[in-house]
Amino acid sequence: MSDPLNNSYYAATANAWHAQPAFTGGTRYDVAVIGGGFTGLSAALACAEKGLKVALLEARTIGFGASGRNGGQLIPGLRWSMREIDAEFGRERAQAIFDLAYGAVGRVKGRIAQHNIRCDLKAGHLEAAYKPAHFDVMQRDADFLAREFGWQSEIVPPKDMGRHIHGGGYHGGIYDAQGGHFHPLNYALGLAQAAKDAGVEIFENSPSRPGDLNAETVILATDTWTGELDGKLGRYTIPIMNYNVATAPLDNADRLLPSDAAVADSRFVLNYFRLSADKRLIFGGGEKYVQTPPADIAAFVRRHIVEVFPSLADTRIDHAWGGAVGVTMNRLPHIGRKGNVFFAHGFSGHGALITTLAGEVLAEAVTGTMARFDVFASLPQRPFPGGRLLARPLATLGLLWYALRDRL
Repeated sequence: MSDPLNNSYYAATANAWHAQPAFTGGTRYDVAVIGGGFTGLSAALACAEKGLKVALLEARTIGFGASGRNGGQLIPGLRWSMREIDAEFGRERAQAIFDLAYGAVGRVKGRIAQHNIRCDLKAGHLEAAYKPAHFDVMQRDADFLAREFGWQSEIVPPKDMGRHIHGGGYHGGIYDAQGGHFHPLNYALGLAQAAKDAGVEIFENSPSRPGDLNAETVILATDTWTGELDGKLGRYTIPIMNYNVATAPLDNADRLLPSDAAVADSRFVLNYFRLSADKRLIFGGGEKYVQTPPADIAAFVRRHIVEVFPSLADTRIDHAWGGAVGVTMNRLPHIGRKGNVFFAHGFSGHGALITTLAGEVLAEAVTGTMARFDVFASLPQRPFPGGRLLARPLATLGLLWYALRDRL
């Protein structure tokens, strides 16, 4: 089945991958993983490395969802700053959360190196301050992170932003050399190949439910589709539609982004952008809280591009696509267990790194090693209010209020 939102630069430049057969059942597995994105692939791979017999079922194709459509930005940590996490949970829990969330950087880079995944990995991420007050908060967060947890980043004052970006009128930023960006679909395909090599049986075009599977344990890694498999779990997230474009290759790409870092600004409804390996601008901007896409995705995103780079007003856009981001109430991931079903979803737009680590932590829990799983599972979560009919409208009202604050 085709998808009008899947006209992505990533799909057009994907590495070779042989389509996998549909699931027909009949085999007993130690673990069945539902979902062929970063979380499910890394969980399946880690389970196979532990000697388990593993099947992975993907309803469409590997990387079809957010894992193959996202902005490709590798942003260390979670949506909460470590200063907020420390204040909320205390130092002991904060240290455990830090070890996982920031350790995810090493796990992704380790997988890429171990399996020789060709995914255009580049170093450097810049958070750009949309308002002067945002820069003040960023500096406090960066100082706290360095002083209390030893994570070093560079405070970039407004006068030095030209080392990273020419455009946007930003009021300073934080540059993290340990962050970066990559081609997300090719990373997913690389994980899939590694999983196959480790003995995982991968089935594409295979929608399934946990009760349909002949497996000792099920890992549910379906993010925005979780509600279709478990209605109660689905109430813990809402889908927010996000849209991306890739321009034609730019002659002045290195002038616009001299350090080749990925950039995300500090607005609630943020702009985020980076250069591809062939010098296109990959730009995400704006959100919609209904699932019907704009009639013209390229035009919808272009107006956000022009806010940052006015010179690109007439630049050709070669690819335009979108997809849903699963967002929790507090924008922390929802990870846990229901009997023999383990689950992870709700990465809230901050999942390109943490999903790999989350999958590996789920694999640990399946084999009885619970310490790191318990750190994630203990993060506070509650379902969106309003039940099945009202949860999304009520959440939308709240999100629109925060979006309005960007313009105040």
